[in-house]
Amino acid sequence: MDIREHNRAAWDRKVKQRNKWTIPVSPEVIARARKGEWYIVLTPEKPVPKDWFPNIEGLSVLCLASGGGQQGPVLAAAGANVTVFDNSPKQLEGDRSVADRDSLIIRTVEGDMADLTMFADESFDLIIHPVSNVFIPKVRPVWVEAFRVLRKGGALLSGFNNPTVFLFDYDFMEQTGIFQVKYKLPYSDVDNMEEKKKRIQEGEPFEFSHTLEELIGGQIDAGFIIKGFYEDAQNPEDYEPLAVYMPTCIATRAVKP
Repeated sequence: MDIREHNRAAWDRKVKQRNKWTIPVSPEVIARARKGEWYIVLTPEKPVPKDWFPNIEGLSVLCLASGGGQQGPVLAAAGANVTVFDNSPKQLEGDRSVADRDSLIIRTVEGDMADLTMFADESFDLIIHPVSNVFIPKVRPVWVEAFRVLRKGGALLSGFNNPTVFLFDYDFMEQTGIFQVKYKLPYSDVDNMEEKKKRIQEGEPFEFSHTLEELIGGQIDAGFIIKGFYEDAQNPEDYEPLAVYMPTCIATRAVKP
C-alpha cells in the first residue's frame, strides 16, 4: 500500500482532532520571537540549546517534515527566511495561517521528507527536523538529501525516537503495569498485520523504528559531523509510559563540513 498517502491522510485527520503537534503557536509567541525571545523543540519537552543555532537573522532555513505552525513561524519571526516542508497539506495550512495572521513570510512545500529534489544543492543554511522520521520506513535517504541541500558549514538539527520504545507490548502494560518485550527491532507497523489493520481502521499513521546505526551512523555516513547530542522524554501522561523510566527521544546537531 501507499504508506506516504496513508500517513498524509492520518496527519490531516490529526489536525482536525487538534493533536498537540498540529496546534499553531500563539500571537504572543510570535511577538516575543520578534524581540529575540524564542525557543523551539525537536523533541517533546526540552528546548533546543541556543548555542546550537548560528545567528538566525537572514538565514535560509528548511523546516523538514515540520509543519503545524510551530517551529517555522517562530524562526521566521526571529528573522530567518523559512521554508516549511511537510507531507500533510493540513499541517502546512497551520504555517500559512500563522503567516497570514502575523504578517510573516513563510514558503510552504508539500512532499516526502526523503525526496528533496525540488531544492537545488546547497540551498539552505540550517535544517530543522523534529521527531518525524518515525513515519517513514527508511531514514538514510533523509540524511543524504539533507546533506545535499545544506550549504557547507550548515547544520542539521534532528529529533527522533529512541528505538527501545518499540520493544514493548503496551496493551499488556496497560492491563498489568508490566513492560513485556514483544517486538523485534527494527519494528514496522506495516509488517505487524494486527497493528496494520488497527491503524487503517482508526486512521492512525504507520510508525517505523530505526536502529541507532541508521539514525546516528547514517548521518555520519552521509558526510555529517555530529557536534551535539541530548536526550529527552515525552510526558508519560500524554504519550509514552516508558518515559517514567528512561529518555525516549534523542536530538543531534550534525554539521556539514
